[in-house]
Amino acid sequence: MFTGIITGVGRIAALHDLGSSLQHGKRLTIEAPPGYLADVGLGDSIALNGACMTVTTLQPDQNQFTVDISAESLGKTAALDALGPVNLEKALRANDRLGGHIVSGHVDGMGRVSFFERVGESWDLRVLAPKSLGKYLAYKGSITVNGVSLTVNRIADLPDGCEAHINLIPHTVENTALGTLAAGSHVNLEIDTVARYVERMLTAPTVS
Repeated sequence: MFTGIITGVGRIAALHDLGSSLQHGKRLTIEAPPGYLADVGLGDSIALNGACMTVTTLQPDQNQFTVDISAESLGKTAALDALGPVNLEKALRANDRLGGHIVSGHVDGMGRVSFFERVGESWDLRVLAPKSLGKYLAYKGSITVNGVSLTVNRIADLPDGCEAHINLIPHTVENTALGTLAAGSHVNLEIDTVARYVERMLTAPTVS
C-alpha cells in the first residue's frame, strides 16, 4: 500500500528487453536520489509513477535498483518504457502517517493531459480520464496521477472521457516529476480505493 506522497524523484536510466518477442517485458534500471535506498531490500515494493514494482536487484552504493515489468503492465501504463524522470514512493509502513490517501499502486487506466499551464503561483492541470473511470471521479475527491495523490477541483463529462481539473501548488511541481508534463502527455491514473467499494456495495446482487 502507498499514500500518493512522493518520497523521491528518480530516473529510468536504462531499459533491457527480457526477451525477443512482444510477449516479453523489460528490465528497468532506476537511479534514485542519494541515500534513498538505505532502508530498501531485495523484494521490497516501490511505486514508479504510481505502478507498484518489486525490487529485483539493488546497488545502494550506486543509488540504483532494477525492476522487471511484464509486457502486460507496459501496455497498461504510461512513461515506463522510456528513459526519463519517474516519481518514487516506498511502500507504506504500519506506523507511517497517511498524508495523502490510500493508494494500492495498481493503475486503473491511462489518462491524457489536456491542459497544463501556470496560473498565478500555482499550476492548472487538466487530465482527460477514460469514460470508464469517470463515474469514480468527484468534486473534492482524490485521484492518483503518476503516483501523486491529488484533489479534484472540478470535473467535466465530455464525449471522449471525463476531464479532471487539478490545482498543483509549487511544492508539488518542484518535488515530483509532474513538472515535466505537457498537453498530450499520457499519465497513469488510480481511482480512490473507497470508490471501488462503494460501487460494489451498490451494484452487487443481493442474495435472498
